[in-house]
Amino acid sequence: MKIPNRIQPLVADGLIDDVVRRLKSGKEADVYTVLCGEEIRCAKVYKEATQRSFKQAVQYQEGRKVRNSRNARAMQKGTKFGRKQQEESWQTAEVNALFLLADAGVRVPQPYICLDGVLLMELITDADGVVAPRLSEVILTEDEAVADFDTMIRNIVRMLCAGIVHGDLSEFNVLMDAKGPVIIDLPQAVDAAANNHAESMFERDVNNMTEYYGRFAPRLLETRYAKEIWALYEDGKLTPETILTGRFAENTQKADVDSLLDEIISAEYEYYDRQRAQKERDL
Repeated sequence: MKIPNRIQPLVADGLIDDVVRRLKSGKEADVYTVLCGEEIRCAKVYKEATQRSFKQAVQYQEGRKVRNSRNARAMQKGTKFGRKQQEESWQTAEVNALFLLADAGVRVPQPYICLDGVLLMELITDADGVVAPRLSEVILTEDEAVADFDTMIRNIVRMLCAGIVHGDLSEFNVLMDAKGPVIIDLPQAVDAAANNHAESMFERDVNNMTEYYGRFAPRLLETRYAKEIWALYEDGKLTPETILTGRFAENTQKADVDSLLDEIISAEYEYYDRQRAQKERDL
């Protein structure tokens, strides 16, 4: 096929030899299979901000670190240069997350390089060497659903231990290879510790997976992994080896607001009494 303009620089640099075909056109990128020497890989071509349909980008970018203070100021002001830096930040977020997660043992495509808005990475295939289907396209038995759900939860835990929340995880962002689910599409990944929306995004990710696998194994719908995992994370007790139960008992005890106010008022009176006593001693 004709080589897309955005991929031409990678061809010129010898990183890509040819474009085989377009795999999909998504809300933030177009994805192609490409030939690199004797290997077939995947090239993800990010769309410009004006073409992306992904919403609430600011919410996802909260907490992302920008090392260059000049770039950070430009991004805050929304200048032309700042918008360019914002685009680069959005594009490099995925490759940074992929490298980090691959090192943490999370099942994600192996990234190679991100250049001029094109991410070159591993092509995920099934047992026959064909491009792996999305989870949404696969029919599972109950036992398969339970096993794959367990694999997914373990990978979500590894992600959180690495400090990352996917932020948009669903059956459409998971591929199925011969060994089970592989998590993809991470440009909106958020810093679990620095983003104020991380907890709600994490719960949505886990609940999306629970609801999907629960279609094939209804007993999974009774689990509460999202609450359990996040509580362990907040308490500093979460590790990739943490044994999970899928159960979580929320504290339903109401706060004793009146007693708290009484303590605050009492402390305030004590403070003013000490202040008056100090003034009398000074006299």
